[in-house]
Amino acid sequence: MAKKKDISKGIRALLSNIDSKNESSEKANQNLESNKILLSQIEVNLSQPRKQFDEEAIEELADSIKTHGIIQPLTVRKIASGKYQLISGERRYRASKLAGLTEVPVYIRKVNDQELLEMALIENIQREDLNALEVAFALQRLVEECNLSHENLAQRVAKKRSTVSNYLRLLKLPPEIQEALKSKSISMGHARVLAGTDDIALQLTLFDKIINGKLSVRQTESLYSSWTQKKSTSKKSLGGAQLPTELLIIQKEMKGQFGTSVRIERSKAGKGKIVIPFSNDSELNYILDVLKE
Repeated sequence: MAKKKDISKGIRALLSNIDSKNESSEKANQNLESNKILLSQIEVNLSQPRKQFDEEAIEELADSIKTHGIIQPLTVRKIASGKYQLISGERRYRASKLAGLTEVPVYIRKVNDQELLEMALIENIQREDLNALEVAFALQRLVEECNLSHENLAQRVAKKRSTVSNYLRLLKLPPEIQEALKSKSISMGHARVLAGTDDIALQLTLFDKIINGKLSVRQTESLYSSWTQKKSTSKKSLGGAQLPTELLIIQKEMKGQFGTSVRIERSKAGKGKIVIPFSNDSELNYILDVLKE
């Protein structure tokens, strides 16, 4: 029979270096032309993923622009003679109008529709004031509309693939949990725990405990772990053998790497299986990409 350390070593070898390439981000093509154009020549990008703006913050920015001018130029692309479409800087655009400016400094980029959407989405994802769901929806649009794999997506937005997967899993949460996340009644940490299971009944029960009991993220993790542990021990899986600590740790690591609820089942005799569930072809392809590495 293989020793526990041998089992751990073998599975860890499968997971080694999965995130070794995730720290590099793809640099955008710097095909820029600096200029000043009339504010009236600029059209807002209707595909802009950001829909809500803090009006008070825009008023404060307008006051700053009146005093100091626009420090960072807007980014636009030319769409017709004398007409430009906004790529990034809608807050500055709105504040400039409020400040009474007639012209603004801009960077003019040569990009197509696909690149425009990708740039707008990535710029918004990198903003610090977006809520977690806005980030998740923007990431999903990049996957679907820009035909990006999870690996390429992670590189584009300079995030680990496990982080990208955690965001995308938020979109599978029940509407009431998504709304609570959007209104900041719960944090991203809470939502990540809730998204760790596909059991909607369990998600809603735990969500109710979080709200009514005002649980911290750590308390939520502890409660979820306790419930799932009781559930797993109540089932007689492969002869009823309980996983050793080493495999429980590896199971948790694999769950983070694959972005889904990985389950390791092992009998007392050492036989078993690793179950990696997926909900759609996109998730399956992501899992296969991780396994190939």
